[in-house]
Order: sequence, then C-alpha cells, then structure tokens
Amino acid sequence: MITGYDHVQVAIPPNAEDLARQFYGGALGMIEVPKPPVLAARGGCWFVGGAAVLHLGVEQPFSPARKAHPAFLVDDLDGLRDMLSAAGCECVSSDGEVPGVRRFHTNDPFGNRLEFQQA
Repeated sequence: MITGYDHVQVAIPPNAEDLARQFYGGALGMIEVPKPPVLAARGGCWFVGGAAVLHLGVEQPFSPARKAHPAFLVDDLDGLRDMLSAAGCECVSSDGEVPGVRRFHTNDPFGNRLEFQQA
C-alpha cells in the first residue's frame, strides 16, 4: 500500500517566499527546486534536503501549524541545534520522550513547528 512520502506541505503567509528562502535554503541548507509554472503562479516555494521534500504553500488567511509538523532526520543534531540557537531560534529538546530517539523542535520564521531527529 503506502511506500513512503512524496512531500510534506507547510503554509506560509503571502509574500513570505524570500524569508522562507533565507531560513530553509540559507539556515537549513535545503535546495530550492522549481515549481511547475501553473503552481508557481500561486506563490510559495519548494525545497529538498536529502530524501526530504518540503513544499511551502501560501495560505490566506495564514495560520501557523503549532502542533502538526514535519520531522527531519539530520546527521548532526547537536550542530544544527547550536547553529539555530545562535541564529535566535528557541530549540526545545524532546530527548527521552521516545526511547532511543534524540530530537528537538523549533519554529520557522512563521511560527510553524519543525522537528529534527538524529539520523
């Protein structure tokens, strides 16, 4: 039946693509991929990092996802936490909640919850 995910979509406010590029492309090092022209007209942007594909779609009125979240696997959890903390992001550890899983969560610039787990 289900064999995996194609992508996860997270909402952003209108005209927020440049800030999304700074955070997802700059801070997180994800690569922006072009949207098909018919979808590009709606705004938003798409990113890929390893096997993770993230679509950022414009939503009006905008409301951040405060509980629902993508959970990204990363190869240097401590390094990412240090980098995000230095950039002013609040990183909240969730270590110990799930046996054997090291993770933390933070919010993107729009208030969407993001989780990062050690791969």
